[in-house]
Amino acid sequence: MNELEIGRAKRARQVFAFDDVAVVPSRRTRDPRDVSVSWSIDAFQFDTPIIAAPMDSVVSPETAIQMGRLGGLGVLDLEGVWTRYEDAEEVLAEIRQLPHDTATERMQELYSEPIKPELITQRLEQIRAAGVPVAGSLSPQRTQEFHETVIGAGVDLFVIRGTTVSAEHVSKNVEPLNLKKFIYELDVPVIVGGAATYTAALHLMRTGAAGVLVGFGGGAASTTRTSLGIHAPMATAVADVAGARRDYLDESGGRYVHVIADGGLNTSGDIVKAIACGADAVMLGTALARAEEAPGGGWHWGAEAHHAELPRGHRVEVGTIASLEQVLFGPSRTSDGRANLVGALRRSMATTGYSDLKEFQRVEVVVGSFRR
Repeated sequence: MNELEIGRAKRARQVFAFDDVAVVPSRRTRDPRDVSVSWSIDAFQFDTPIIAAPMDSVVSPETAIQMGRLGGLGVLDLEGVWTRYEDAEEVLAEIRQLPHDTATERMQELYSEPIKPELITQRLEQIRAAGVPVAGSLSPQRTQEFHETVIGAGVDLFVIRGTTVSAEHVSKNVEPLNLKKFIYELDVPVIVGGAATYTAALHLMRTGAAGVLVGFGGGAASTTRTSLGIHAPMATAVADVAGARRDYLDESGGRYVHVIADGGLNTSGDIVKAIACGADAVMLGTALARAEEAPGGGWHWGAEAHHAELPRGHRVEVGTIASLEQVLFGPSRTSDGRANLVGALRRSMATTGYSDLKEFQRVEVVVGSFRR
């Protein structure tokens, strides 16, 4: 490990973001039409390794259905406006129109509305009726309260997602979620995160999770680094968690846990580098919030933006560039990597000579001064 001396009393490990790394072509190239970008987790097979993040500005029941029909997975935030309000569209329209200086305060008020179990059931049943995989997300704090409702509604994949999720949460005030016991008792695959280190990911894998989300406050709408001073450059984080996956595979006698990059993925190049560093799939927020169908209508925010006590994010304007199908599959009308995300991944794999995602994880990666 490369360590740097900050001062006599503190040393730090040198780490890298996606902007610091690049993939390198090999001796072989392929026809992009011969490249497979399919991905599977548990019994579910997807045509693309793209997961739409459980954020109100990204996923509605309708966009979750469309993501499923396009070969990806849309995860509905079960603590968002869709489970708090019967008419969620009206609330989303208000959030889009809020003045900048009052947006955070008003969002705190809007998200103080109680979650309604019957709306959880209704929204998930709407997605299931369309015949696509059903996935919903809760924070660790809400999982114990609403997981029976979620499972009863019939999810195929359950996501426990927070800024960070640990297998060893300590509290003197409340009984923490026992992840290992909880996952063991469920009948569906569980994806948990975020995690940003080898040790944290290894402990989550030992709980029986089917997948681990890698990331910590790295999205465009997050101010975690500014508010809490915590950040995890994603190239290193993904590679560290991929190392935990490799070691857990040996430790468990062959159990494979999927690594899903979640944060800092703004362009198609970032997706390419996430998989090159060891990710099996990516969870996208900002990149999909730019789609015409996105419920944010050109605005993007996460749960951190309306935290009742310490907001660690904000509503940001990301604009609208194309339909969801064009964002994923093109044709792209821009050259900045914001559209045709899957096409760019396929072409990068073909250019470097790899035929599927597992092979592409072995591509050579270099570090340099690539930031513009």
